[in-house]
Amino acid sequence: MPRYARSEREALVDLMQTLGPDAPTVNEGWSTRDLAAHLVLRERRPDAAGGILLPPLRGYGERVRLRIAARPWPLLLDQVRRPPAWSPVSNPLTDELANTLEFFIHHEDVRRARPGWLPRDLAAGLNKALWKRCGGLARLALRRFPADVFVQAPGYGELSVGRGGEPVRVVGAPGELALFLSGRQRVSRVQIDGPPAQAERLRGSDLGM
Repeated sequence: MPRYARSEREALVDLMQTLGPDAPTVNEGWSTRDLAAHLVLRERRPDAAGGILLPPLRGYGERVRLRIAARPWPLLLDQVRRPPAWSPVSNPLTDELANTLEFFIHHEDVRRARPGWLPRDLAAGLNKALWKRCGGLARLALRRFPADVFVQAPGYGELSVGRGGEPVRVVGAPGELALFLSGRQRVSRVQIDGPPAQAERLRGSDLGM
């Protein structure tokens, strides 16, 4: 069985190793060092990882992340490449479920911050795995959007979410939709059909978690 979480992790670490710790990423204000520290925190510091999603814990989580970011660059990369077997999100039972989307998105965060990037031709299995995760992303990102949003990946499926109103359709490959729904609209290649004002609002909305 293909291990897409592992292959995306390896590709991301290899790219960060090539670019160095100060290369930009799609995440505003974050370098590759910041991104690596985020990944180490997520996998190795469950006491602080809650700050990624929970505002009351955000300050503590960010202080821990900054301490991690101060580690030597080779150590940071090694810790990303080799997660501990006890990690709640990276053990053999959870790795594919928890990390395929995570490492695909962060791999693209580094790739698409560079001039001249092009979308990759993804394996059908990876596209299928990413599409499975788009439903959860869409429900989180668009649950309050004031329109019916139809998210379509030709050849993979369609889902709808939103609060009603003039419909908007977002069409793209599963990877592009995953990037769009995770708040990376400016670097995702999707087609949006619908009322111009709603389409523009969707492109500019804060969809990230």
